[in-house]
Amino acid sequence: MLKFVSLLLALSCCQGLQHNNIDDYVEAEPVFQASKYGSLWPLPQKVQISEVSFKLTSASFRIVDAKASSAGPSCSLLQSAYRRYYEYMFGSAKKQWGSKNNRRSDPSDLTELQVWITSPDSECDGYPSVTSDESYELTVNQPVAVLKAPKVWGALHGLETFSQLVFEDEYGAKSINATIINDFPRFQHRGILLDNFLNYFLSWFIHTGNNGDEQNQCFPLAHSQRAAYHPYTHVYTPADVKMVIEFARLRGIRVVPEFDTPGHTQSWGKGQKDLLTPCYSGSKPSGSFGPVNPILNTTYDFMAKFFTEISTVFPDGYIHLGGDEVDFTCWKSNPDIQKFMEQQHFGEDYSKLESFYIQKLLDIVASTKKGYLVWQEVFDNGVKLKPDTVVHVWIGGRSDKEMSNVTAAGYTTILSAPWYLDYISYGQDWQKYYKVEPLNFEGTDEQKKLVIGGEACLWGEYVDATNLTPRLWPRASAVAERLWSAKNVTDIDDAFNRLSLHRCRMVERGIPAEPLFSSYCPREYKGV
Repeated sequence: MLKFVSLLLALSCCQGLQHNNIDDYVEAEPVFQASKYGSLWPLPQKVQISEVSFKLTSASFRIVDAKASSAGPSCSLLQSAYRRYYEYMFGSAKKQWGSKNNRRSDPSDLTELQVWITSPDSECDGYPSVTSDESYELTVNQPVAVLKAPKVWGALHGLETFSQLVFEDEYGAKSINATIINDFPRFQHRGILLDNFLNYFLSWFIHTGNNGDEQNQCFPLAHSQRAAYHPYTHVYTPADVKMVIEFARLRGIRVVPEFDTPGHTQSWGKGQKDLLTPCYSGSKPSGSFGPVNPILNTTYDFMAKFFTEISTVFPDGYIHLGGDEVDFTCWKSNPDIQKFMEQQHFGEDYSKLESFYIQKLLDIVASTKKGYLVWQEVFDNGVKLKPDTVVHVWIGGRSDKEMSNVTAAGYTTILSAPWYLDYISYGQDWQKYYKVEPLNFEGTDEQKKLVIGGEACLWGEYVDATNLTPRLWPRASAVAERLWSAKNVTDIDDAFNRLSLHRCRMVERGIPAEPLFSSYCPREYKGV
C-alpha cells in the first residue's frame, strides 16, 4: 500500500510541472561507485586496507580485553560497548559475545578483537571532556585484530571503525579485510546543538539521538537548550537528565547545557517572580515582559543559586550561557531601567546594559569552577571576557570576518554559522555542509589554533521526535567528517559513495536517516 501512496503523490506533484521544463526540477543522478575505503565514515586519518580478507562468524568471533589493558572486566563502559558492537555486526545471534566457545575456527577466520587501553588511567569511570584523548590504532590481521587506545574514548571510536570494516556477501557471510588504521580527530570540539525548547523529545535522546552520534563518531557533544513544557508529563526531571548524561557517557559523548539569558527567557518568567523586565506603554505597564531584569539584586541571587545547582547536575566542564538576540525595546520602555542607565552613565547605549548583566553572570558561573561558552554577540558588544571564554560564531554572511576578529582577540572559538541543519532544501544539501572549511578565514597560524571545532545546529520550531532523526542524518554526517577527518579529505564523489553506504548502515541499526538520492538499502528497517 505504501508503494501506491508514493506513486500517487509523485503523479500529483508532476501534474503541476506540465508546462515547465522538468530538467529544472530534477537533479543529475549521481553515479555510485565503490570507494576504496568501503563505507568508512568519517574517514580515518591514516588507512591502509589490503585485499586479503578474513571471515567472521558469530560462533567463533569475540571482543575481549587484551591481557595488558588497564581496563578489564570491571570497566562497564567497555563491556557494554562490546555487547553493543557484537550485536551491530551479528544481530541477535545467540552467543555470549565475550565467552570462549567449543566451535573450532576455520583457518580463514578472524577470531578475536583484542582491546588494549594503554594508559594507566583508562578514564573508564570518568566523563569525556574537550581535552580527552580520542586517538586509537587498529590492526586487523589473522588470527586476531588489536585495537589500541590510550583511553576508553578512543577505544569507542575504534570499535565503531572496526564494525564499519565488516562487510557481507550476497549470502550474508561476513568478512573483513586486513587493515591498519591510525586515527584521531582533527578538531576536539565536535557537536550537535539541539534546541529542545520549542518541542519536547526526551525519548529521542535516549533511544535514537546518542546512538546516531556514536555511529558517526564525530560528535562527542550533545548540546541541549532551554526547556519548559507540561508541568507533569513534558518536563526534564533530574532523573531524566542523569539518564541522558549516563547514556551519553557510555558512548563517549559530552552533554553541555545551554541556559540562554538575558533574552529568550519568557518561559523563565512563568516560574520566577520579578525575573523579567516589565514593559511599558507610555507611562503605564503594558502587561508584557522583556528580557531578564538586569538592575535587580534578586536577579543575581537567583542566577547564583540556579547555576550552582546546574554545576552539580551537569558534570561537563562547560556551560553555554547564550547571550544572543537580545531585544532592547522593553528595556528602553521601562522608567526604572532608564534611571539606572543614567546612574551608570551608559547614555543610550543599551548594549552596555547587556554587558553589565553578562559580566555579572560570567563572575557567577566562574565561581562554580565551570568554563563557559557565549554566542558571538557577547564578544561583539564588547563584554569584558575572561581569557578562557569560548566564543560561538553563528551569524552567517560574514562569519569568516567574525572568526578572524574573535581569534585575533585571543579567544578560543567554535563555528556553527555554515551548519544550520534546519535550513533544509531540495536535493543533496549535505554537500554544502561537507564543503565548508572551518579555517578558511584570514589569520595567523596561532589564530587558527584557537578554533577548537564546530557544531551543527538544529532548531526546533518545526521539529520533534517524529521528524528529528531524518532531518538530522545524514546532513550532520557531512559535518562529522569535516570536523574529524584530515583537511585534504574533500573528494565529494568518494564522500557520496561512502556516505550512501553509511546511511544504509544507520538505517539497519534503527536510525531512519534520509536517503541521499533515489536508492534502496539491501536490508529492511529495524525498529524504526
